[in-house]
Amino acid sequence: MTLVDEERPPPFDLAPGQDLKKYHQILEGARKVFLAKGFDGASMNDIAKVAGVSKGTLYVYFESKERLFVDLIAEEKRADLWPVISLDHNDHDIEAVLNRFGQEFLGLLTRPYYIKAMRTVFSIVERMPEIGADYYARGPQICLEKLAAYLEAQVQAGKVEIEDCGLAAQQFMDLSQAGSLRRLLFNAAPTPSEAEIASQVARAVTFFLKVYKPS
Repeated sequence: MTLVDEERPPPFDLAPGQDLKKYHQILEGARKVFLAKGFDGASMNDIAKVAGVSKGTLYVYFESKERLFVDLIAEEKRADLWPVISLDHNDHDIEAVLNRFGQEFLGLLTRPYYIKAMRTVFSIVERMPEIGADYYARGPQICLEKLAAYLEAQVQAGKVEIEDCGLAAQQFMDLSQAGSLRRLLFNAAPTPSEAEIASQVARAVTFFLKVYKPS
């Protein structure tokens, strides 16, 4: 089986003087503090104490609580998404692959934890737009690229006819959500069940393949 990027690479190049183990140590401390106190109630002092580092060391890695929170959510989501987006290019059962991908992808995005976290990220992005661009590059953009690469492999194998695999990947991800994520972000619907997610994704796959599968 040929997977794309079998091992998850580091999130980014650390700056001089930074250590990956220390970076994750800080993120773990921050996760505990944010879970206990929420974003507004947490302070950099709290995080430094729980992480077991000095406040000076904390600021070497993260210049603000906002940056730390967004990095934490980006890394947690990235770790959870990696098994979902590591697609086997040699698996030509596109219907089955897209159903699995869509169900796991939507199941992750609609978790109450991530819905709450995304609301906080959006409030930060309003004040610090550069953080939003970085968050997008480390999350949604990676998902699009991995799915697009799988679709390109299926084009080469003659299984689908797609001119722009990047656009098609975006279309499938949007079809899979079909408003569910938006309703949850506005607290206008309950968390969907596994059966509801499976049904919604199955309809998305059917629609997608009607457009792109060779006639």
